[in-house]
Amino acid sequence: MHATAMKNGSRFFDVYVKKMSAPVVVEIGARNVNGSLRAVLPAQARYIGVDLAAAPNVDVVLDDPYKLPFEDGSIDAVVSSSCFEHAEFFWESFLEIQRVLKPEGLFYMNVPSNGEFHRYPVDCWRFYPDSGLALAKWARSKGYETTLLESYTGYQEDDDWNDQVCIFVKDEAQASRYQERITANFSLFTNGLSYPQLTEYRQPQTRTQEQRRAALWHWIQRIRRGLAQRF
Repeated sequence: MHATAMKNGSRFFDVYVKKMSAPVVVEIGARNVNGSLRAVLPAQARYIGVDLAAAPNVDVVLDDPYKLPFEDGSIDAVVSSSCFEHAEFFWESFLEIQRVLKPEGLFYMNVPSNGEFHRYPVDCWRFYPDSGLALAKWARSKGYETTLLESYTGYQEDDDWNDQVCIFVKDEAQASRYQERITANFSLFTNGLSYPQLTEYRQPQTRTQEQRRAALWHWIQRIRRGLAQRF
């Protein structure tokens, strides 16, 4: 787990989960690879780590990657970090998560919006700012009342990853339970959305960090060439 993934997960727990009473939190893709969100879990929460194979930090091994062994409406929060890019049919995973969440249940999804090709065992997807809205719309088309509470694209820190963070509540009627937002006290992001205003991005940016960095480099090179020609 890269540094920003751990920081974003910690922000989610602090803002959304810390005030819950004895919540059950399921992590999908729980294998400890340079860290796990279990490390920043609020003390009152019960953690269940699920993955496709036995490994450190895995409590439940899945027989089917698209079926969770939990009852309908039984889980307070599901978290998944740097996992959905490796799921060939991540939209099916999203629906299964909606099934097991309580009506007020939350899904925290952290996925890359950029980065190198890294198979585990496959690497299929990258997620842009509109992805959270699309997933909520997909769930609604299948009979759920899911809505996006907030999303943003985080800045890089000492690595190449820009995390796309999306937080959903299963039933929009329960959205009023969650008044606080991560982005209210955090500014290192672009293209932020915050319920109920889900039509206009905060700190909008069309270029990725790499593209902005490359544009700056090319601008500097043009200035240098111009100066060299003059002098």
